[in-house]
Amino acid sequence: MGYAWNYGDIQDAVDAVVPAQRIALVHGERSITWGDYVKRTNNLAANLLADGVQPGDKIAFYMRNRAEYSEGINAAFKARLTHVNVNYRYVAHELTYLLDNSDAAVVIYAAEFAPQVAAIRDQLPGVKHWVEVADGNPGNANATAYESLVTAGAGTPLEIQRSPDDMLFLYTGGTTGMPKGVMWRHEDLWCVLGAGGNPRIGLPPSANLEEYVARLQAEAAPVNLPLPPLMHGTGLLSAVGAMSHGGTCITLTGKSFDPVEALAAIDRYDVTATTIVGDAFARPLVEQLDANPNSYNINSLRLINSSGVMWTKEVKAGLLRHNSELMLSDGFSSSEAIGLGSSIMTKDDTVEVAKFALGPHCKVFSETHQEVGVGESGMVAVAGHLPVGYYKDEAKTERTFPLINGVRYSIPGDFVQVEADGSLTLLGRGSNCINTAGEKVFPEEVEEALKHHDQVADALVVGVEDAKWGQAITAVVELQPNGELNEPALRAFMRERLAAYKVPKRIYAKASLGRAPNGKADYAAIRAFVDAQPA
Repeated sequence: MGYAWNYGDIQDAVDAVVPAQRIALVHGERSITWGDYVKRTNNLAANLLADGVQPGDKIAFYMRNRAEYSEGINAAFKARLTHVNVNYRYVAHELTYLLDNSDAAVVIYAAEFAPQVAAIRDQLPGVKHWVEVADGNPGNANATAYESLVTAGAGTPLEIQRSPDDMLFLYTGGTTGMPKGVMWRHEDLWCVLGAGGNPRIGLPPSANLEEYVARLQAEAAPVNLPLPPLMHGTGLLSAVGAMSHGGTCITLTGKSFDPVEALAAIDRYDVTATTIVGDAFARPLVEQLDANPNSYNINSLRLINSSGVMWTKEVKAGLLRHNSELMLSDGFSSSEAIGLGSSIMTKDDTVEVAKFALGPHCKVFSETHQEVGVGESGMVAVAGHLPVGYYKDEAKTERTFPLINGVRYSIPGDFVQVEADGSLTLLGRGSNCINTAGEKVFPEEVEEALKHHDQVADALVVGVEDAKWGQAITAVVELQPNGELNEPALRAFMRERLAAYKVPKRIYAKASLGRAPNGKADYAAIRAFVDAQPA
């Protein structure tokens, strides 16, 4: 039996050895030292428990990226509370659903969302504590002030017994229906992320807490800059990684991604690792660096992690032009399945878009759960450390986490092709697959081909019902500044790169594709845009 890992125990051990004067959190001009961070998180954890919150209760976070999110999640770990992420873009009925579905007992929210909280509060009697973070906006008079909970107390460790079965929830919107909470045990999440090592770069896991702390003390502390929202798993796990490694977490103040602010932060704080979501973040960084080659020093940066969407080879090469020592790590993962595959690109090792090395616990199955061979396509699956399932949804849990030949797998629905060298080529998510004239086409493949054109900044592809084709492949592109749409020329460009049946029947231009803050596409909105176009 392995070591019983718990994030609260990990954090207590890290707190004890990190120098108190080291900077833990930076948000704009505000910085918090590790000494203060330890006291504030211990106080918050202790005061929540003293106010009647019980271990195992759910604590929801309704805010943009800011220092209080990192503090709050750390306090939740220490108090054995279950983190629930809240999408700050939700409207009233979506917020009510998520907070009710998750059984949230505590909600920590930023004052900018006070009107939304006031509108739904009476509909959520299960929420016993509404905690408001002051941010300069008018707040609610009937909320508990966040600062009162982090400043009251001695700031000492809680000295409580914790369990590897303590939970963290990641609510994910998926492709249909309302969001579902993916339930991760602390031990499974810590171990699948490397147990203090890094499987993407071959750093082995730690055997126990003592070994892990000794390793930390011998290494340089990371300075992480998560660029996606912390309300999504990619950003959240970057912030958690910085804290559990005794490092520094930088968060930007803008309400949307600003490459100028990001590059300035990398330069100013000697950031060592940043987290992005593919081209939606990387391309603006490259464009800003190319346009201002002497304005930013990014030589401190050693690692850029991406997960969630495709990251093109050309954009990766653009980043390497400005820092040849970078390691560009592209992870093939989801909230339900971490470690499906990975690719690493450096100045000496170029990789193709959407090509990943198969994870050590992965297989590829047909839709009838038969293992597929070289040259065949199927759904990628991962075994090993997996979520418990979806909160309060046994049917979806059984579908996504089936037992195959006595082994439990997570199959989130991503289709891949198995190559002769054992690698995977990502085709796309099955729910978005377009059936055109009897052929299956994955939108991601067409989108990446479109983005190779010098007039196209971004692209999304959907299937539109069509009497002749069944579904007609239809593209919507966001053009480069001053770019012009020449539809026949763009289709001719595509025919040089894709089979004819994959070339869009129509291509439209849109000023913005309206990607979410984490870079994810809103295919429903794009389909509605296409439907509104004249025939």
